[in-house]
Amino acid sequence: MSVAPTTEELVRQAKRITVKIGSSLLVEREGLRRDWLAGLVEDLAAIRSGGAQLVIVSSGAVALGRKRLGLSRSARLDVKQAAAAAGQPLLMESWAAAFARHDVPVAQLLLTFGDTESRRRWLNARATIETLIAKGAVPIVNENDSVATEELRFGDNDRLSARVAQMVRSDLLVLLSDVDGLYSANPRARAEAQHIPFAEKVTAELMDLAGPAHGESVGSGGMRTKLDAARIAASFGCATLIANGTGEHPVRALLDGSARATLIAGQGSPASAYKQWIAAALAPTGKLAVDGGAAEALGNGRSLLAAGIRGINGEFGRGECVSVVNAEGREIARGLISYSADETRAIAGLRARDIEQRLGYNRGDAVIHRNDLVLL
Repeated sequence: MSVAPTTEELVRQAKRITVKIGSSLLVEREGLRRDWLAGLVEDLAAIRSGGAQLVIVSSGAVALGRKRLGLSRSARLDVKQAAAAAGQPLLMESWAAAFARHDVPVAQLLLTFGDTESRRRWLNARATIETLIAKGAVPIVNENDSVATEELRFGDNDRLSARVAQMVRSDLLVLLSDVDGLYSANPRARAEAQHIPFAEKVTAELMDLAGPAHGESVGSGGMRTKLDAARIAASFGCATLIANGTGEHPVRALLDGSARATLIAGQGSPASAYKQWIAAALAPTGKLAVDGGAAEALGNGRSLLAAGIRGINGEFGRGECVSVVNAEGREIARGLISYSADETRAIAGLRARDIEQRLGYNRGDAVIHRNDLVLL
């Protein structure tokens, strides 16, 4: 991005958008902000009807659960977990009711830190989200605070939203909270602070400007966590908008240019960054030998099917990186495999329609899907 696009251009051009909602937007002292939620969902439904695909990362369960159970803002983990358990059904009920007015189904996904760090669980979560989107549902994601430990948790949904955006290869990550982006100083303490509308990348200087936290009143995040999320997103080609969502129609305000925001550019595209990661950052744990027909199909941008596999070397699990070699033994591709080594040996040479009969289940027709495969 040599020239920063407007927020309207960015939102309208994005094909897949991950939107993170902070607790301070959803919940106030009196309870859930139902009118605000209705306005937000109206905006999101309009974007969706225009062709964009949506994934929502929503905070608010702990805050709602505290109110329902009459709990104080205790720092004890067991109190937070109890609040999350009580508040999550209330949170999902609210999202479902708001989207139902637009005849849009929603689905709940509760993720832990391990779900985004383990390749197998990462693949499972991604497959679930992709299926939901394909079936017309809007996934509503939150951290599974009722079971997450203090040592193994995201701690705030800014970082979770970046991981989710990476998982589903979003073009745009929108972080809505009660601040309208990054400033040259804390705007709540210094009136002369200047708004920063665009940054090519997250630098150490930007992190210093963020300070310890600009802080939301109810949530746990701050400007530093938002910049951390933007840095994660940028690394796989996803741009980030940090915007104020307190108004009645926060996404509409981004579209008509009436809301200020900070744009952090993405580096490249989500698809290219993902394939560079597969090619350069992952060490193959196994090897598949394929016949000439399969090698030609891969060269034409097709997925690797079981029918073209002629040999398997190594022990690997589902979701691990394997290399693909042609009949001469030359590596022609590598990718994330959908089946374990034992499963791949069992189905090698089979047509896709025969996989379920052999295994008793089918993880997909492709042994390595073209989206998870890079040619070398």
